[in-house]
Amino acid sequence: MSGLADETKSPKMGDIHTLIAALANDDPVERHHARETLVAIGRPAVKPLVKLLSDHRSHVRWEAAKALGSIGDPAAAPALVNALDDKDCDVRWLAAAGLIKLGCSGLDPLLTALLERPDSNWLREGAHHVFHDLVGRVPFGLARSMLAALDQGEPATAVPQAAYEALNALRSVTAGLEGSS
Repeated sequence: MSGLADETKSPKMGDIHTLIAALANDDPVERHHARETLVAIGRPAVKPLVKLLSDHRSHVRWEAAKALGSIGDPAAAPALVNALDDKDCDVRWLAAAGLIKLGCSGLDPLLTALLERPDSNWLREGAHHVFHDLVGRVPFGLARSMLAALDQGEPATAVPQAAYEALNALRSVTAGLEGSS
């Protein structure tokens, strides 16, 4: 496996699939090496890693979430948002950490999920973690307004309205930035 690390400049899909399979290995050292190599490969590894977030083995989902968070590709944001509902709290934590690393790039899918599934306690808990860490790092007080909604006595009622307003504001800013380039 050590020869694969040298090929990260132009990885072959076969190499990526071999590394992906190694994330299920019983040996934690092998899994760590495979994950670190996939992180070094970066964007080409994102799609196969996203698929692993639905694996039935929690250690495989953990490895995938950890790798995706380290890669920091916005294409992984929707899958990381879905992983906020994972039954394993460690996977949920890593998914939140990955979204924090993405910053604004992960907010659209997160806010959309809060609109669609405001009754999910795990989603709201993960969103709280994300917004708490993004206070001061995202525009127009979005994180503070979402934290206020998440902290209310009836968050399942308050969160959809706050998410709707934040999503509209975020999309307005994004559209404005795209129009000026």
